[in-house]
Amino acid sequence: MTSAPAGKSRVEARDSSSRLLALTVAVALTALVAAAVGLTLPVALPADDPFGGPARFGFAVALFALAQLARLRFRAAAGTVSITWGEAALIVCLHQVPSGWLPAATLLGVGLAWTAMSLLGDRRPVLEIVRIASSLAAATALAVSVTTALGQPLLATPTPALALAVVAGAVVYLLASAWLGGVSLTLRNGTSLGAVLLAALRGKLLMFVGNVVVGLVVVALVELDARWLLLLPPPLWLLQQTYRHRLRADQERRSWRAFAEATAALNQLDERGVASAAVAGALSLFEAELVDVDVARGDGRWRRYRGDAGGQIVEREVGVPGPDEADDCGLVRTLTVGDTQVGHLRVRFPRSAPPSDRERDAVAAYGDALAAALHDAATHRELRLVTARSSYEAVHDALTGLVNRAAMLSKGDQALRQLAHDHPVALLLLDINQFKEVNDTLGHAAGDQLLRLTANRLGALARSGDLLGRLGGDEFAVLLTSVPVIGDRAAPMAYALRQAREIAERLAAPTEVAGVRMSVEVAVGVVVADAGTADMTELLRRADIAMYQAKEGGGNVAAYDSTRDAASTDQLALLAELREALATDDQLVLVLQPAVDLATGAPTGVEALIRWRHPRRGWLSPHDFIRPVENSEQLGTFTRYVVDKALGVAAQWAREGLDVPISVNLSARSLLDPRLPAEIADALRRHQVPAHRLVLEITETVVMSELEVIDEVLATLRAMGVQLAVDDFGTGFSSLTFLTRIAVDELKVDRSFVIRMADSPEAAAIVRTTVGLAQELGLRVVAEGVETAEQRSALAELGCTAAQGYHFFKPMPADKIGAVLGTLLDEARPHLFPLRAADDAS
Repeated sequence: MTSAPAGKSRVEARDSSSRLLALTVAVALTALVAAAVGLTLPVALPADDPFGGPARFGFAVALFALAQLARLRFRAAAGTVSITWGEAALIVCLHQVPSGWLPAATLLGVGLAWTAMSLLGDRRPVLEIVRIASSLAAATALAVSVTTALGQPLLATPTPALALAVVAGAVVYLLASAWLGGVSLTLRNGTSLGAVLLAALRGKLLMFVGNVVVGLVVVALVELDARWLLLLPPPLWLLQQTYRHRLRADQERRSWRAFAEATAALNQLDERGVASAAVAGALSLFEAELVDVDVARGDGRWRRYRGDAGGQIVEREVGVPGPDEADDCGLVRTLTVGDTQVGHLRVRFPRSAPPSDRERDAVAAYGDALAAALHDAATHRELRLVTARSSYEAVHDALTGLVNRAAMLSKGDQALRQLAHDHPVALLLLDINQFKEVNDTLGHAAGDQLLRLTANRLGALARSGDLLGRLGGDEFAVLLTSVPVIGDRAAPMAYALRQAREIAERLAAPTEVAGVRMSVEVAVGVVVADAGTADMTELLRRADIAMYQAKEGGGNVAAYDSTRDAASTDQLALLAELREALATDDQLVLVLQPAVDLATGAPTGVEALIRWRHPRRGWLSPHDFIRPVENSEQLGTFTRYVVDKALGVAAQWAREGLDVPISVNLSARSLLDPRLPAEIADALRRHQVPAHRLVLEITETVVMSELEVIDEVLATLRAMGVQLAVDDFGTGFSSLTFLTRIAVDELKVDRSFVIRMADSPEAAAIVRTTVGLAQELGLRVVAEGVETAEQRSALAELGCTAAQGYHFFKPMPADKIGAVLGTLLDEARPHLFPLRAADDAS
């Protein structure tokens, strides 16, 4: 068995060449000594030998050469391994030729055979031919030693003991030649000796058994009648074809398995991971000596990932790669997806083992898989950038860079939870006086300049730990969490008032806006509370009352006065009245608003909305009572009541043959209750409504939260089969981060963007991006608040598939919605089933 080495990385090429040269010299000296010693040993040929010593020696040389010429090759460990009929030749020569002559005969026969093959096409270096011939001669010398120690096979009558002796010699020849070939590949390429030996022995095993059998049969036929040898060529040819077919089938099987593993490894989410896996996979799959993966970046730059047979992968920036022609030992594949070029794949094969047609096809297929993986990685990278940018925009005001209202609420509540229950905090709410006059007289650009100036000054005044944000319009808020706790109970309020007055004074310093010198005057509302007694929503409400007290009083700063907060007692009364309403069945009324398919007009879903028919206050919309409910202990009861009402309606639809999902809005606080999934599951069972018919709409406050309990509740609901929708999607795209954590089914575009689509390119872009994102993620998208035919047409042009709003239907009572849904389905049926409609018409 012989091996033909491939290349190695330049870093270790010099040391590898030195070690390989040393091995070659050592093996060659060993072979020469064995040959010389063997030729000097006494020969025990019969006196009446009809052939004579020279003829037998020539026979051995010819037989060893013929065994090498009838080789089979396969690629392994960045080179090729040749398997031959060497064991058969050895067994026959052990019987016909004096054993001492065999090392010399092997050296000469193998050398002549490999020289001829090199001249006819292999083009192997002389040093490599010397190494191969010397290795096999040394293996023969070792095999002869073992065989002669066990018996004397020369011209002897075949016996079982003699057969065991020559078989033992053949085994030694196999192991010795495999080990020497494996060592040369290891020294040359840095590959694992064990892997090389395993591949060589696995490929040789069947042929070794056949070689031994053929050798023993030839010996037996010679003893029986040499004329029987004339019948051997056809069986030997068939055996050779069997070996070739078996070897090829085995290598094909391993190659396809390796191809599947290499392409599976390309399933990465980033460019570096894909390219590195591609280089490593190509090196292993094609046993190449060098692999380059050039990646085209979106900004026009190129990056090259290079790996060599030693397994080292290096990446660096490169210029735009020029045209690169493939040669006999290298293949180049341009990586494209559609009309988009994403890179190049270059595979350099060893000169001793140029690529076959099968490997050319495999490189082409591998390149296509790599192109798709690189394209997916680039798309994922763009999505990450968009998500990061959108996540930033979701919590920051685009004009000033400060956190926005939603982030102020979320981060403020988080900061409150991290403080001790009785730790005082202060919230300052600022409103710029006469800001409308600045906009009206100097223009909106001047108003924007004034807002940025105010934000910059506030940022300079904020202390470490303070939370500063723009709530919208000309309102700013500062949450002070480092309020001193030393002194009496009035100390925190005194500290907060001092900070508020300092801010008002510093902001009042004269400045120039749009060429006009002016002073920025603000009204500041101040509220102080213990961290555990109120959330940010309540603090903002109180600070807003205080700010208007400051405006009404003509001063700059005012503290919150609870005696002037009539809303507090009114909310308490409202909550008490809600408890009574929940106990009855005629005050809280469900109204329903369908969403329709813009193409067919078919209903895609129905949103359940709650109205309060108050016996004293009259009709109340959710805006009048939902906020107090969400901050009360009645939220759980209220949520169960609404879900139960909605599922009762859905059950009635099912009895009428209407398969339309119903949507219910969920409060963020409802998702903090781990019992919610079990309660919803119980309601679904009671009403016998399939889980997929219920859609729970969650708001931006939920999607911005990263509380583990919320994710667990949503994941449980999702596992039950309940559908999830993100309501008001698009208000800053804060929902994008959430979509990476919890799978949802539907996105609802906020009505504010739908209304401004015609006049605002930014609003239209957000709607278009939302629709595109939903299509990429396989989600439904519904536009809210559609009021005109123009808005409907614009949504259809942007690719939106469904919408709801007054243009289609106003919210309607539950006893009327069934008929409306049935009518919509009847009218849409020709669009949903055009072939059936045509048949009906005919």
